[in-house]
Amino acid sequence: MSDATTRGAPTMLQITRHGEGGHVAELVLDRPEAMNAISTAFAEEITAATSALAADPSVRAVVVTSTHPRAFCVGADLKERNSFTDADLMRQRPLTQQAYGGVLNLPVPAFAAVEGFALGGGLEIALSCDVIVAGEGALVGLPEVSVGVIPGGGGTQLLTRRIGWSRAAKAIFTAAKLPAAEAFELGIVDELVSPGTARDRALELATVVAGHSPVGVRSAKRAMRLGADVDLQTGLQVEDACWRATAFSADRAEGVAAFAEKRPPNWPGH
Repeated sequence: MSDATTRGAPTMLQITRHGEGGHVAELVLDRPEAMNAISTAFAEEITAATSALAADPSVRAVVVTSTHPRAFCVGADLKERNSFTDADLMRQRPLTQQAYGGVLNLPVPAFAAVEGFALGGGLEIALSCDVIVAGEGALVGLPEVSVGVIPGGGGTQLLTRRIGWSRAAKAIFTAAKLPAAEAFELGIVDELVSPGTARDRALELATVVAGHSPVGVRSAKRAMRLGADVDLQTGLQVEDACWRATAFSADRAEGVAAFAEKRPPNWPGH
């Protein structure tokens, strides 16, 4: 299947499907004139797009990329917010929460391909993915305290869970903007690649994932997410429930049969 891009009315997003069966969905941030700053309208589009991807059983992996060569996303649209009253800001709050939550709650593995700036909400979008691939020229950070707010798209929670309290505290309290190599050393970035190749590498990883059992991969992500912040015994119970949801699936039967017959599996996806 050739790559296909979905566009409707004027939009700040593209969705491109890749590979045989179109099982890899690329969610492309496409507001280049603002370096993908997240306005209210952009947040609503991200929510709608991630909701559609989450509900689509043919999607097996998602890659979040940008059309801007120098910016993944620079975070909240401060120009828009500069005109807000307190009431406007409160009305916007649930809309931006839903956007970041839409990425975080994707039931399939999500990969962020970061080139250039990923600051504030931009890094929070990346942190909401499962794996972050960054080009060596990327610059990442959560500088919100320098403009009088705090990371509010999950950053205080997701970064702390990724790299630990003291490292996250230093990054957030100092509003540091970190070169990709330093972010990789800290564990903020999972894979460091040559400039301009993050998208290719993220798509490569997503394609590998899309070749595995859709039921198995979704269940593994669910077990990892639900078990991440509970005690070990509870986590093992979560894992067992997800195992049972997978073990009696058509995917499990096909996987075993394909292994025995020495052929590639043809996953039913249920």
